[in-house]
Amino acid sequence: MQEIYHQIEKFVQEREWEQFHTPKNLAMSISIEAAELMELFQWNDPSMSDAIKNQEIAKELADIMIYAIMFCNAMGLDPETVIRGKMEENRSKYPVELSKGSSAKYTDFY
Repeated sequence: MQEIYHQIEKFVQEREWEQFHTPKNLAMSISIEAAELMELFQWNDPSMSDAIKNQEIAKELADIMIYAIMFCNAMGLDPETVIRGKMEENRSKYPVELSKGSSAKYTDFY
């Protein structure tokens, strides 16, 4: 992952885009890219597996992930630490014995 972080950082620095990468702008960009990902599924069969569509999905997903990494950088957060912390929280909220095979929100468990 460190190499990916450095590639993103170098890409941004070469273009002098740091000035535009405020937390607000990056959060908005994540949302915009997520909407573009959703648009690929709009009015389509959700079980599609078309290779071209999958390439477009991969591109939008990459945009989301890149912006999320840049957002973490702007906020002084380590992406791996953030993810590990959230997974630990999720394990607590969604114990296997209560959530296995269920799509219920954790608040419905108690």
